[in-house]
Amino acid sequence: MYALNDCYILKNGVRIPCVGYGTWQATTQTALEAIACGYRLIDTAALHGNEEAMGLAVRESGVPREEVFVTTKLLNTVGGYEETLEAFDASLKRLGLDYCDLYLIHWPNPVHFRDRWQQRNEQVWRAMEKLYNEGVIRAIGMSNFRKHHIDALLKSASVMPMVNQLHLNPAVGQKELVETCHALGMVVEAYSPLGRGTLLQQPEIVACAEAHHITTAQVCLRWSLQHGFLPLPKSANAQRIRNNADLFGFSLNDEEMKMLDGVEARFEGHFDYTGDPDTIQF
Repeated sequence: MYALNDCYILKNGVRIPCVGYGTWQATTQTALEAIACGYRLIDTAALHGNEEAMGLAVRESGVPREEVFVTTKLLNTVGGYEETLEAFDASLKRLGLDYCDLYLIHWPNPVHFRDRWQQRNEQVWRAMEKLYNEGVIRAIGMSNFRKHHIDALLKSASVMPMVNQLHLNPAVGQKELVETCHALGMVVEAYSPLGRGTLLQQPEIVACAEAHHITTAQVCLRWSLQHGFLPLPKSANAQRIRNNADLFGFSLNDEEMKMLDGVEARFEGHFDYTGDPDTIQF
């Protein structure tokens, strides 16, 4: 990847920009700032409660709709075939768009369906396949799915998932899961690629930032790109939004990548603040 508008190619041939703008707690204004900086992937979710704001930003940006890749996700409280069709229709209305570029199952085992998550995901996926085949969704995928969730879904899926969105950064590598997704031809998106403030203060990350005269956030995002991930940084600060897009004038060498990969061992899994998808309480 050499520029912000370079793309990964999904298994159905759809092009997805290599860096996206994460929109948890984002507003129309911050999304407009991101689009003005060159971001062409807007990642939202029904759970975020800002689909209206993100759709408004896409419509008011002045960028042709077909040049902005919009992702949203299914609410955890939704299960069943008809309910999924209704939920997607509601999301599309809130976005104010004619189609969605990517639709994801947000969590594989929400608390509302804990005793029947396999059946829930099977019905949800069948509805998503219908919407995909009708052309109102250009690609379908999943978020927070681990290997056993993926394996269960693939038993009944007719359309293979194209994306898995995961919590990934130098402190949370999920190496085996990433390898499974790549082996299945899925693009792996990295949410929370900057972790929290503690991650950006780690000495390995600070050392790389100083060596390249860049920010520690840029180090983490470049690490994601060089691992073949699609990072989804979020910020409400205009300067940070611009900095987070400036990832292509430098690269991390093999020694630096190895050093950053080693950050995870120090945290021993305690940095994964998103929680276990089989025990989350939402």
